[in-house]
Order: sequence, then structure tokens, then C-alpha cells
Amino acid sequence: MGVSNVVNMCSHLQNASRARLGLTSVPHTKYNLHVLLALHRAGFVSFVTRGGAHPPDPATVATFVPEPLTTANVARQRLWLGLKYNPGSGGGGEPVLRTVSPITTPKRPSTASLGMLQKLARGFDAHPHRGLNIGEAIIVSTDRGCLEIREAVERKVGGLLLCRVGS
Repeated sequence: MGVSNVVNMCSHLQNASRARLGLTSVPHTKYNLHVLLALHRAGFVSFVTRGGAHPPDPATVATFVPEPLTTANVARQRLWLGLKYNPGSGGGGEPVLRTVSPITTPKRPSTASLGMLQKLARGFDAHPHRGLNIGEAIIVSTDRGCLEIREAVERKVGGLLLCRVGS
């Protein structure tokens, strides 16, 4: 069930980025949380916080304290995240998170060994995946959590290729 949530989140984030939204939410699941924290560490989103049906105030998000999780409210919890935009000459800039495409789907998981991850991180093709370009990242689910591909290579672990993110 977790991979299908990530696939849905990928399409939601791409749609929100194209619509130039500054703040959006996705369902609160452990998989979504770990992927969003990896995107935050990679610099694609400005913040990630847990909240209810109503968004937190973006001006005070650093001091925002969400309500505690209980069995009564766990189904209504959302993950709120701020999307980043490069400053542009016009009113709005270009989105930092331009493309988000899932690699693994529920019917076709795609795993990669350490050697394959090293090739992809250096920009070389590793069949059936193409290498990374400048401004791209691949999120990998490993036994040490969800990591960006360069973090996974640094920690010398392989895993499940979740999504490709590009600016």
C-alpha cells in the first residue's frame, strides 16, 4: 500500500508545482513522510510539517506545534509542505520541483544494487534507467530509510528506486 501512496504523491506534487501553489498537503503516511523529508534534505521543498485539515500559517511554520496524534484524529492528519520557486523576472519564478515521476509502481518494483546506484549518480545509464542530469535526484528506499541517491551511494546501500525528481 505504501508504494501506491508515493505514486499518488508524485503526481500531486507535480500538479501543485505546475499550478504554482506555495503550500500543499498530502496524506500522512510513514512512506510519504520519509520521502518528503528526503526531498527537504535535497532542497526541493522548503518545509514539511504535520497538521490537520487546515493549513498552518506559513509565516509561523517554524514555531507551529501540531496537535498530538491520537487514534481519534490519525485518519484526518495531513503532511503540509512548502514548495520552492526560483526568483524570476516576472511575478512568479520557475518551480524548483519541476518534474516528479515515479520509478517504482505497485505492479513493478524497481530495485538497484550499489553498483547500479553509483552509475546512475555519476550520470551514466544503467539499463533500464537513465543517468542523473544536473538538478535531478532519485529517492531510494533503503533499510536505512528513504535517501537521495547520493546519500545512498555515500552510505554504500542499494534499495528500491521510488521516484525521480528534477528542477
